[in-house]
Amino acid sequence: MNFHEKPYTFVNHVKIKVKDLDRSIQFYQQIVGFQVLESNDTSAALTADGQTSILSLEQPSEVESKQSRTTGLYHFAILLPNRSDLANFLYHCADVGLRLASSDHLVSEAIYFADPDGNGIEVYRDRAPSEWTWQGNQVAMTVDPLDFEDLLKEGKQGAWQGLPTQTVMGHIHLHVADIPKTKKFYEKGLGFETVCRFGDQALFISTGKYHHHIGLNTWNGVGAPPPSERSVGLESYTIIYPDQEAVQQAVANLKAIGASVKEEKDKTITKDPSGNKIILIN
Repeated sequence: MNFHEKPYTFVNHVKIKVKDLDRSIQFYQQIVGFQVLESNDTSAALTADGQTSILSLEQPSEVESKQSRTTGLYHFAILLPNRSDLANFLYHCADVGLRLASSDHLVSEAIYFADPDGNGIEVYRDRAPSEWTWQGNQVAMTVDPLDFEDLLKEGKQGAWQGLPTQTVMGHIHLHVADIPKTKKFYEKGLGFETVCRFGDQALFISTGKYHHHIGLNTWNGVGAPPPSERSVGLESYTIIYPDQEAVQQAVANLKAIGASVKEEKDKTITKDPSGNKIILIN
């Protein structure tokens, strides 16, 4: 069931910008349950397993507050290995008084909140793929109320001990300016498949028939501008490909559709049509 390992192509790391690094480290450690892998005066790499960073924080100089109605981060989504982990986290959220939103998406159960800078966060657990409903190449997803009472039966108050070691970056969801241009970039350029659409406002894309590795929406407005370079929010996110040949194929495809591509020794950097920065590695 692991859609976040090779040979799939998936998001494995997100880097966000924050206004106060110390405040953010405290939040991500005490509230979300990350460990600090390494840090300096302006950045920190966070980990769940003590070895691999799935989230990084950066405090730019002259940082600006989050801007509304722009492209960029809607939320990044932390995938927990078991339903009991989500239940235990929910008890923890109640204990610390964290304000939450929630949803049952049929394929998953999710809770939502924001960090001190307004960066959106989802913490979720997947239902077994055998429970997902496919109609052709489209998976059924919805926004139903989460059954808190049933979920909490799976956990125990005080059982949360931080993020489990098997936690991964499950997906990223982005605000974009234009769905048709975005669809072309992610499908023909990066090699993803659209597996769910919400009208002409949102796309959910993946590889290997996952319900989505990336979500894309125009809910901040069609034609929304990118945020300032110094604004809190998304700095970049990383997509990992199965091998170098797959990266090179993506590079060739991106160049063929006129996308910007910067090739470095161990990574390739591109931007989607809305200015979201993406790092490609294998």
